[in-house]
Amino acid sequence: MIIRTTKAALASGTILAMAGMASAQTLDVALNSPPAGLDPHLVTAFNSVLIASPNIYEALTGINADLDITPALAESWEISEDGKTYTFKLREGATFHDGSTFDAEDVAASLRRVLSEKIASPLASRISPITDIEVVDPATIRLTLDAPFAPLLASLATVAIVPAEFEDDPDALQKTPVGTGPFAFAEWQPNGYISLTAFDGYYMDGLPKIGEVRFHFVPESATAQAGFLAGDYDLLPGIDPATSLTLSANPNIEIQDTRDLSYTLIGMNASVAPLDNPEVREAVNMLLDRQSIIDAALFGAGVPAGPLSPALTSWAVDTSEYACYTQDVEGAKAKLALSGVTEPLKIRMIVLPRQDARDIAQVAQQQLAAGGIEVELVNQEIGQFVQDWRNSNFDMFVSANGGAIDPDLYFYRTFYGGGSTNVFKYDNPEIDALLDEGRSVTDMEKRQEIYADLQKRLACQGPVAHIAYGDLMTAVGPKVEGFVINPLGRLNNLSEVTLSE
Repeated sequence: MIIRTTKAALASGTILAMAGMASAQTLDVALNSPPAGLDPHLVTAFNSVLIASPNIYEALTGINADLDITPALAESWEISEDGKTYTFKLREGATFHDGSTFDAEDVAASLRRVLSEKIASPLASRISPITDIEVVDPATIRLTLDAPFAPLLASLATVAIVPAEFEDDPDALQKTPVGTGPFAFAEWQPNGYISLTAFDGYYMDGLPKIGEVRFHFVPESATAQAGFLAGDYDLLPGIDPATSLTLSANPNIEIQDTRDLSYTLIGMNASVAPLDNPEVREAVNMLLDRQSIIDAALFGAGVPAGPLSPALTSWAVDTSEYACYTQDVEGAKAKLALSGVTEPLKIRMIVLPRQDARDIAQVAQQQLAAGGIEVELVNQEIGQFVQDWRNSNFDMFVSANGGAIDPDLYFYRTFYGGGSTNVFKYDNPEIDALLDEGRSVTDMEKRQEIYADLQKRLACQGPVAHIAYGDLMTAVGPKVEGFVINPLGRLNNLSEVTLSE
């Protein structure tokens, strides 16, 4: 049973967003769409995370550009010999943007909030092994697990800490976020921009170095490029290969790039005929030519994707081991015929409103048609797409998904029966057993064997056809100093960025 604790409500004042010691400079960032919301426990859309974490919100732990676990709101921790108890010493002196003091009560409430059925957080599976949350004192919290859970520290890096008062509130943080990060929410102009201002009460001396970060919503890539070249924007994160190619010709512009842990995918609803048949899902994979998709939709900037990124060298199985990754149209037709489905198959595919997703969908539509699968493409705005995704209102979808440094953080929530982001309604008892074992085993070699097995089982007949791991690229303007790209795709060090005159 989770131990519930209460915290005396602190008077909340106006958001402390004064620039203080920070420079009055504004960093202008162009994004291709507004966020779907800013509640860190409810919304996992790319631009929501990009804006919110860790600029507004912080977690107990962090992940740096080298993909190492680092202290954040927890300064240190101790793990019991049996691996089932974690005791965290919390950072003293941290405060929330509403003026309340950060302490263990907020951590306990945030973890309970993510685990709450009422809140229905898509992050719940990431911390589901936690059975007890004990507030030892204001600066110490103890977590007890039902079994050893190797990815816990990495999982906690994805769970933002919010004030305890929001534990049972599913609405307030979506439009008015409150965290402990270096920037506080200031303003949201619909279809215009979101402004974050330097938090005067931030616990790190000298940070942030600039007074404001303004995220502009610029749907058209050509418009974003023009504004960037004109000096209206200082950063273009997550640019597509065509934009990178164009901008790299300008000697005053820096293109930072790294292998992306995020990936593009075609998701399949395993509860809808004929995609409930694993042979049909395998035939879909056999019809796809991933390299052709990468060449046409990503300008060659990427590699064919298995279930795990090749950047995870300790975990990823080489895609050459997946027989279904060799395009075989006749073989796919034969498999469909043996599965008993009637051709032509008619599939409705919803598409994330990003240019790479739209281009991937169009190429995949042509490739699937060669095998007798007729795909209707449905382009949606981000709010509708997220709603249909969460409600499993699709036959297929084309989207992108964030990566993680431990396989459990992706696999368990996605493929476990009833997992918090198992929108595919995929249910396989053998997969569930391996996933349970993979998160409870602490021996690295044994875990690698388990996740290699899982990758081979999921690659061809799972509910996800992984498409590509691209090159993560950010265009950095000539005035920006101190920006460092992060393989997780987050803007992790904006508090350290300065602008030259």
